[in-house]
Amino acid sequence: MTRFADSAFMRALATCAVFAVCAVATAADAGVPRAGQPAPAFTLPRAAGSGSVSLASLRGKPVYLNFFASWCSPCAEETPWVVGFYAKYRSRGLIVLGINELENAKKALDFAKAHKVTYPVLIDGGAMGKDYGVIGMPVHVFVDRRGVVSTYRLGEMTPGEIEAAIRKIL
Repeated sequence: MTRFADSAFMRALATCAVFAVCAVATAADAGVPRAGQPAPAFTLPRAAGSGSVSLASLRGKPVYLNFFASWCSPCAEETPWVVGFYAKYRSRGLIVLGINELENAKKALDFAKAHKVTYPVLIDGGAMGKDYGVIGMPVHVFVDRRGVVSTYRLGEMTPGEIEAAIRKIL
């Protein structure tokens, strides 16, 4: 009887684990903007303290949202590429916004200075990250001129992938 009780308990435990994983995956996935959907609205303060930026104010422009944190080594690795693509495509209207997730302005500005960031850096206390499904770093979101998500990527991108996503929204 004990083996039967143990195996029933293990099946019940396994079933609960499967449901828990599915619930977490569904909850995380629910906040992820998908290609073809409108990008969630936001207004965030600039890390430098000079006002704020809203998605609504950028309507009609191609926008690349690059979520990062100072502790994220892949973010640091990608930043020179992002800076280079901003320099290359800025004249064609590209807007790049670095979104520092859950850190203070000093950390964001120190990161920006260390990596020679030339685009605006904004500070998110977590609300925008939740709307954009930020459950890890980095996160890349490419929004077309109509305010529609073109490409969404959780995790690292190669320079070629970043450039391809930028060209798609130009």
